[in-house]
Amino acid sequence: MPDNSSRFELTLDDERFPDGVRELEDAPERLYAWGNLDVLNAPALAVIGARSATPYGIAVAEIAGRVAAQSSVAVVSGGARGCDAAAGTAALDAGGVHIAVLGCGADVVYPRSSATLLARTIEAGGLILSLDPWGSPPRKWAFPRRNRVIAALSSAVMITEAGLPSGTFSTAETAMDLGRELLAVPGSILSPQSRGSNHLIGLGATCIADEEDLEMAISRIYGTLRFSRPRVDGVPDLDDRAECVVEALIASPMRADELARMLEMDARACLTFLSDLMVRGLIERLLDGRFAPTKIALLARTPFGHNAGGKLR
Repeated sequence: MPDNSSRFELTLDDERFPDGVRELEDAPERLYAWGNLDVLNAPALAVIGARSATPYGIAVAEIAGRVAAQSSVAVVSGGARGCDAAAGTAALDAGGVHIAVLGCGADVVYPRSSATLLARTIEAGGLILSLDPWGSPPRKWAFPRRNRVIAALSSAVMITEAGLPSGTFSTAETAMDLGRELLAVPGSILSPQSRGSNHLIGLGATCIADEEDLEMAISRIYGTLRFSRPRVDGVPDLDDRAECVVEALIASPMRADELARMLEMDARACLTFLSDLMVRGLIERLLDGRFAPTKIALLARTPFGHNAGGKLR
């Protein structure tokens, strides 16, 4: 973590206080910051989503973080596990800037799983921000407050995956109140984790259906062009049966017996086949026993995967 020379307390009358946060009704009178204050003036995209994210949500958040970084747009998140951490990490991996807004003191690591992300955020010239004094522990009521700041710091807010109800809605509501653009990624109508994001699209959020949609939205909102469109390496080829399974699981996670019926295989043969796909890193088993495509398999379906432009073979 940074030394004390990079700690700041910003009051409303401080010229370094972010203009976006001033726009909030009942704007906070003080912000606590640790890191590089210059990034508060950078164009920023908030990328948020479920803590208990599916592989789909994680893959989408990583795409968002990477595309924003490659478009010279900072990524703002809550630093939480799941989609937030995935977006922030992907932005840093792509050489971008991450701003984490915490629901505890800016010098408190929470959750512990985000320790590496927060340290890398500072090392890469980013910022950790909080409304709470140094050393404040996480408290449930602090998170809706910090969500307002996440929205206020950003010109647009992207919802990568969210159930209903969801804590991301307080961020989305603030974004709409402030006139920020709301972006949302659609998911399966059978997936509870996508009900919230699908609902927001129904209410008028900009639908981000693929990577190119996001690239165009960022170009339109921020007036910047993505400087690179790298291909995704390390994505395995899929034969017909594996492709059939991955496409089915993208629509909705399924249990082994459901997959066996779909593939017209007996239970034992199907489990052997699914085990092979797990070893190959194409599917994973969720806590409820259903199978879902992994991040690698999902990236294979993006326009910039090494199988892009044709059927996966």
